[in-house]
Amino acid sequence: MDATSAALLAGFAGLLTGALAVVAVRYSERQQTSMPPTTSVTPLPSGVADVLAVLRSSAIVVDSADEVINNSPSATAYGLVKGRELVHGELRHLARQVRRDGVIRESQLELARGPLGQGRSIMQARVAPLGSSHVLLLVEDHTQARRVEEVRRDFVANVSHELKTPVGGLGLLAEAIQDAKDDPEAVERFASRMQIESHRLAQLVKEIVDLSRLQVADTLHEPRLVDVTAAVHEAIDYSRVGADAKQIDIAEACAPDLKVFGDEDLLVTAVRNLIGNAVAYSEPGTRVAVGGRIADEMVEITVTDQGQGIPAAEQGRIFERFYRVDDARSRATGGSGLGLAIVKHICANHGGDVDVWSEEGRGSTFTIRLPAASDRSPQRASQTSPARPFPSQKREPTA
Repeated sequence: MDATSAALLAGFAGLLTGALAVVAVRYSERQQTSMPPTTSVTPLPSGVADVLAVLRSSAIVVDSADEVINNSPSATAYGLVKGRELVHGELRHLARQVRRDGVIRESQLELARGPLGQGRSIMQARVAPLGSSHVLLLVEDHTQARRVEEVRRDFVANVSHELKTPVGGLGLLAEAIQDAKDDPEAVERFASRMQIESHRLAQLVKEIVDLSRLQVADTLHEPRLVDVTAAVHEAIDYSRVGADAKQIDIAEACAPDLKVFGDEDLLVTAVRNLIGNAVAYSEPGTRVAVGGRIADEMVEITVTDQGQGIPAAEQGRIFERFYRVDDARSRATGGSGLGLAIVKHICANHGGDVDVWSEEGRGSTFTIRLPAASDRSPQRASQTSPARPFPSQKREPTA
């Protein structure tokens, strides 16, 4: 092949290659323009995200596919949202109903707290359409409100039951006196019993009023500097009559000059209730020890008895209202089941707490802890020795 033919052939091959490249580029562009557009997420209406951030309720926004596109942090904290998914089917069902007909719905739902266990939360949900393709869910936790309502309902029922017993007893005793009006001995016996029942009724009403007042007042009004040592002495003096009747010795080992800020009358009531319980549940001829000390900037008041002790399974509930470990014995001693609940609320109102160590057959030790007044010097506090209960009763550390 001569040079001229080779040049013509090479030029033709170059033109063919260029033409093919142009065709390929045009085909690629045509394919790209003919592809369906990528599905885009419809943006939220302007300002919605800012509003969600300041709502008290847990706020969740879902799109037409039930996918979460925005939510407040509390929705995640309550376990309502995980990633882009609504965790609970009940909420998804509400969202779909609202999306279908556009009607705002409200519902109270009982939702599982997590994938394990039997814990349930009471959630109030309000679901409404948001724009053309979104649904807004506002969810509030009403678990605490439901619990308070149940406690209130139980309290009313318990009060009604507790009042019915002495009131009914007084009515029966009055009838007995009327029938025995010609028998002076029987009249005296029934009248004495009426006095006991009337005293129990008056004490129950007083404790109900005291507990209601404590529950309403979360904090103390005008707290004053209280001499705890003097309050303990007063509580012991009040309890000596009942203790002497059972030949129970009240031993005191209280450090001097213990001070807290609070209400002296309430503190006397708290210590008196603990001593009264110790006396009521102790056998005749035993001893009740009352001690006071300061430790770690807290004033500790301990009341220890040599009674039968409290079963471990019952110790977590003894501070509940109207709860009794032994109903028969509590009624025999005149207990209302409110004394320890009152102690608990008094301690809480003073910024402290109360706990119990007990072992069956070895008695019980109740400990009140209250913040010590700040005018007490650390050097003096460190020199204060704690009151020891009894040599035979080693007080175990409390939780």
